[in-house]
Amino acid sequence: MNSREQIQAAWLKQVEAAAERYVATETKREDIEQLRKMKDSPVVDSPEQISARAQRLATSGEMPVEAMIEAGRSEPSDRITTLERIIGASNELQPANFLARGARTAATVARIALLRNGREIPMGTGFLVSPRLLLTNNHVLPDQDTAGRVVVEFGAETTIDNAPCLALRFRLDTDFFVTDEHLDFTLVAVRPGTEGRPPGEVVGWWNRLIMDQGKIVIGEAMNIIGHPMGRLKEIGIRKNQLDLQLDHFLHYSTDTEPGNSGSPVFNDQWEVVALHHSGVPRTDGQGRILRRDGTVWDEGDGDDAIAWTANEGVRISVILRHLAGLPRSARHQELLAELGPDSGLAAGPSGTTPRTAPAEDHTEVVTRVSTPRESTGLRRGVTARAGAFGGMRHLLFLHGRSQHGRDPELLRREWTAGLNKGLTLAGAGPLDPADVHFPYYGDRLAALLQPLEAATIAPETMAVDHALAMAPTAPPARQLYERILADAAADAGLPADEGQPAQRIEAEGLGSLGSAIVSKLQRQLSWLAARSDLDDLIIAQVFRDVATYLADEQIRQAVLDCVLETVPASGRLTLVSHSLGTVVAMDLLTRLQPQLDVAVFVTLGSPLGLDAVNDKLLVRGPHRPERVGDWLNAWSAVDPITIGCPLRPAWKGRLREIPVDNPKERAHSIAEYLAHPAVAQAIHSGIAATTT
Repeated sequence: MNSREQIQAAWLKQVEAAAERYVATETKREDIEQLRKMKDSPVVDSPEQISARAQRLATSGEMPVEAMIEAGRSEPSDRITTLERIIGASNELQPANFLARGARTAATVARIALLRNGREIPMGTGFLVSPRLLLTNNHVLPDQDTAGRVVVEFGAETTIDNAPCLALRFRLDTDFFVTDEHLDFTLVAVRPGTEGRPPGEVVGWWNRLIMDQGKIVIGEAMNIIGHPMGRLKEIGIRKNQLDLQLDHFLHYSTDTEPGNSGSPVFNDQWEVVALHHSGVPRTDGQGRILRRDGTVWDEGDGDDAIAWTANEGVRISVILRHLAGLPRSARHQELLAELGPDSGLAAGPSGTTPRTAPAEDHTEVVTRVSTPRESTGLRRGVTARAGAFGGMRHLLFLHGRSQHGRDPELLRREWTAGLNKGLTLAGAGPLDPADVHFPYYGDRLAALLQPLEAATIAPETMAVDHALAMAPTAPPARQLYERILADAAADAGLPADEGQPAQRIEAEGLGSLGSAIVSKLQRQLSWLAARSDLDDLIIAQVFRDVATYLADEQIRQAVLDCVLETVPASGRLTLVSHSLGTVVAMDLLTRLQPQLDVAVFVTLGSPLGLDAVNDKLLVRGPHRPERVGDWLNAWSAVDPITIGCPLRPAWKGRLREIPVDNPKERAHSIAEYLAHPAVAQAIHSGIAATTT
């Protein structure tokens, strides 16, 4: 059997397997159609997929932030339906750059032809996923011998004037060759061109593969670029949509023909969602493939006689997870790392980082791990064990308010558990809590606040006016607290006239007060609480602690000194902060040793978007710290503490932001933020081993 016959046999095996999967999932397709009719929406999927998709669209700017916020404010039972409607609407019209981005992406798609007896026989399609790596099907390139006998042509298409282009031809480097028959993929290196430049540099682009969920949901449009029947490059962008998501495969309706094997399947943002590998044929009761005229198909009839009913592609996230689990040499790791941080392949197998301790620990940590409490009885932070993440990479969690009396070791385990959930969803390996630095200032802050809280107003006023009851007594802190509440309420849409004269309400059982004044502050607080399920007392306490920290220099310096006890002095730091901790972290960046490289900075549930807050930081305003490498800010539409988010455009400079769909009852939860795969992936990128 020659190579052409082997490839044909492998293709037929994939077609038959696709047909079996299609028949086995008939009930699922019927359920989806019923759901579409009931909701009167083409877009339907699991709540997890819908939420992940909405978050990705909002992050990329494809979905207006206002729409995401409005969906977040709806009841949980209605939120998914609202998001489905918004996603469906976003499919109707595309931005003007849609075609330009598609043209750029099309340049990465190549025709694969087998060289035999002086002839070139078209075999399928492939596409660049890094400057030097090409992805196609196993049944197109089943082995290294076949890969060594093909030519790859980029630009085998027509110009804007309908004239043939001069194709760019490359050969493959089979020293890097990874393939899998079940997932029907082959990843192979491409040799440099005649000038020694890699193909990605020559064509000017390559496709960034993404591990995360949220790239597409059932009912959304799909686009495919390939070389059907070996013809010049063609694109399918009409009447194509995702019909079903399986564990490893996607089923979709789009126009494809033989030769499209190995084509990339895109969403409308030109992100690769699948590797096309087979049409799905109609079959009879015995599982035999049928012709278009209803009779049983025979191999001698040719591919074009088959009655195709759908198409099947391999999920890109599944291919990436498969690659992440494979052993690899140093060169293989170098090539796989070029797929980029979103692929989850920047680290070693399974996304883990070797924990081999260096011969000498070069990390200086100023703390006494063996004594968790000071002589005053205040708990102290805990440091990571020596040699964690290779000894010179560090992960540090910085907590928020209301953690006094808690065990720092238990808190570290709780944060790590939330992060491990996100890492699992991102396709990376879990972390050991012992590898994390956890500064602890909860007891110290509570001790400093206690004298100030002793002068709060009477309990009966507390019953009707949490905002007034939580107001700091020191004038500078109180003024800042009032300004923070006013800024937050205004950002949340409180009408201007709602904050004017105080309302008087009658209240029974208030003793000497007789009646209570509901302050302007309380109406602002109630407005915020009404837009989330977070209790107004908790909101008031968070803003009070933020105001007191920023307005009282003695408290600020005491908190920073407490945190610095558990911060490494040198190396590469990934700093993860939450709530009040994000404010402390921003100040902390001005106090760190110059030998400490802050590679990744993550802020979660942060009030940094409020002018009243960022004006009082040590950096004096929304100025991105120069020493920070990558900065990720995650916020939730139902978290009132993040009401000033997104941080752009107030905060200038490089900043990545993602809205996350936290449940309303856990809107401000650190565990919910850390469990988001995009957040976990950002943290993982900071602690993963890098190649040089």
